[in-house]
Amino acid sequence: MRPLLVLAFGVAAAFGATPEHVHWQLRFDGPVAPGAKAVGRLTASIDSGWHLYSFTTPPGPIATTLTVTPNAAIDAVHVYQPKPERKYDPNFQADTETYEGSAEFLFELAVKREAAPGSVPVEVKPRYQVCSSTSCIPPVTRTASAELTVQAGAAAVAFAIPSGYTDVTHVSRAAAPGAAKPAAEGGLAAFLLAAFGFGLASIFTPCVFPMIPITMSFFLNQRERSRRASVAQAAIFCLGIIVLFSALGLITSALLGASGVKQLGSNPWVNGVIAAVFLAFGLSLLGAFEITLPSGVLTRMNRASEGGGTAGTLVMGLTFALTSFACVGPFMGSLLAASVQGGAARPLLGMVFFASGLALPFFLLALFPSYLKKLPRSGGWLARVKVVMGFVIIAAMLKYLSAVDLVLRWNLLTRERFLAAWIVLFLMAGLYVLGFLRLEGIERDEKLGLGRLFTGMAFVIFAITLIPGMSGARLGELDAIVPPPDKASGDASGLVWLTNDLEGALAKARAAHKKVLVNFTGYACTNCHWMKSNMFPKPEIMAALQDFVLVDLYTDSTDAASQANQKLEESKFNTIAIPFYAIYDPARTAGDPVVATFPGLTRNEGEFAAFLRTAGPASAEGTSAEGSPLEGAGLTALPGQTFDAAAVAGKVLVVNFWATWCVPCRQEIPSFNALYAKYGQLGVAVVGVSLDDDASVIPPFLKLNPIAYPVAVASEATKSRFQVEQLPVTLLFDRAGKQVKRFDGFTTPEAIEAAVRAAL
Repeated sequence: MRPLLVLAFGVAAAFGATPEHVHWQLRFDGPVAPGAKAVGRLTASIDSGWHLYSFTTPPGPIATTLTVTPNAAIDAVHVYQPKPERKYDPNFQADTETYEGSAEFLFELAVKREAAPGSVPVEVKPRYQVCSSTSCIPPVTRTASAELTVQAGAAAVAFAIPSGYTDVTHVSRAAAPGAAKPAAEGGLAAFLLAAFGFGLASIFTPCVFPMIPITMSFFLNQRERSRRASVAQAAIFCLGIIVLFSALGLITSALLGASGVKQLGSNPWVNGVIAAVFLAFGLSLLGAFEITLPSGVLTRMNRASEGGGTAGTLVMGLTFALTSFACVGPFMGSLLAASVQGGAARPLLGMVFFASGLALPFFLLALFPSYLKKLPRSGGWLARVKVVMGFVIIAAMLKYLSAVDLVLRWNLLTRERFLAAWIVLFLMAGLYVLGFLRLEGIERDEKLGLGRLFTGMAFVIFAITLIPGMSGARLGELDAIVPPPDKASGDASGLVWLTNDLEGALAKARAAHKKVLVNFTGYACTNCHWMKSNMFPKPEIMAALQDFVLVDLYTDSTDAASQANQKLEESKFNTIAIPFYAIYDPARTAGDPVVATFPGLTRNEGEFAAFLRTAGPASAEGTSAEGSPLEGAGLTALPGQTFDAAAVAGKVLVVNFWATWCVPCRQEIPSFNALYAKYGQLGVAVVGVSLDDDASVIPPFLKLNPIAYPVAVASEATKSRFQVEQLPVTLLFDRAGKQVKRFDGFTTPEAIEAAVRAAL
């Protein structure tokens, strides 16, 4: 059953012992029949002097969210909130929406028709932030539960939305905390767009482009047909193209299934065959030989198409698709290979969009036949396209050959050799376009125009930019395709990863009082390579990874270790998609050792950093009683910055715990800036520790609200160590690192300055 996610704003993990200022009660309006709808009421009783933010409050404070725990009886949910009080908050410089005293949220549950009669336990989990005039509680998650009675023949409950209530089911701003999104879901739109683009690009290949005027004339020049009939026949012709290519995707999906499609992408035999096919296509386009279908097959299909009518036109579309294989084959191969990490449906969807892109120009030209006269004539430019495609396809062939080398661990096609081959191929393509290189059998090019000049220059420039990669330099997006610099010892960032040894990693982490970051990955997984080459070396991510024992669990090979790793991922996390990250806490001797998970590739540094900070250091044990009280406290630097916890040793230290969403925290910032300016040269250090779950929101906040003193980001370990349960909190340490004062809630500048003077 799919998770019943009602509304979500994923921000961070909840606190354990936070004071309760909101009390939740759940109840239902009587019994409900199977297949009917039940009305639930979730009441929030809010302590005097505190306010709860609504589901729809503008950014600044943390909005309330609600999740219904899945069960076998409930099928769908709708949530409604009462009208909140909306007013301008100068601290956020925006309107906020709040509730005071109490608020009753309504939700409508659709009960499944097959639900068995009896009591059904329903559990809802509100996640919320509350503030008073002096303090804010960091976002917490609480649970409210009640029994829903399912009774055959129960009277239907008439549910009318009260005045002032609004549906907030579909205003979610992120995934629910702990709700796993499919790893490949985010990339489906990009994949389908690329498939459609591949189809359009295929139009300009030497096998397809010359067929456009010939084929369209067949429809438009027949006197016995009206314009409308000609357009209809063109649509059927396009349908024939789509049917053939879609059938290839459907066969791929049906034969392999979800896990089989995934394994296809890393299978050395499959990648080897693709590499061989690409090599044949590439050499053919370079003029070594010509690839054609057997004449007998084409003759029989041409005779069938000559019969006329809908069937004949459909067969003509199939014939055209077959004859175009010599040029569109590489596009199709790349597309099918790229679809294998997205589940069983991707090959079919990819081929449908590819064929639609290929067929679209034929249909548009049937609608607007006058544009046929404006198409460029076949000639030297098609010969140039053909040769350039040959170079590019041979370069693509090396990618699949590299996958074979990576999976079988031959280490023959190293990064240096791969890049050397690419540099030569793209340099030759550029020189050919510029006219410095000629191939036998290819006519001399026409005069060099601006288009050819810039195209040739682009190929040459691209080849030159690959040269630093041979020395281990990162190549950005291309690092997902080229082999990694060092497959044996880790990744390009210098981090050390264990390989296929989860038990060994847990033992090592247990001894070092660390947690384990498990990377379910693949030898031929481009997204996995991208994360290691582009995300992990970022300063904030690198700093966070130092607190983990790192282990790669490969799942895409045929050896016993890969099979066992894939079985673990599927049974434990209900997915086989890669990359997939999980944080294990070896100190958890009871219950699930998994602290957090993160599915798939992300380009959002703050998002991945927040995931790594979810766990915090495994233990604060071993922290020295002398020196800086912030050492070993699980603090991390802001994105793109550094933070040295040891730098405050020997000073009077003021530590202010705050957050961007905390109103009294914002009010205190100017006084801490003044304190730092006044006493910074007298042996007083001030550090701001943010409890924001997403570190990426802090830099924009600091641009509008400058903080003169160092700022670090807290982890769960930090909150636990210093017992921070609500904000703001200010701690004062003497020169020996001993805590001498604690201020909870908003504190006047005079009180803090007096304590600092006493500590000096």
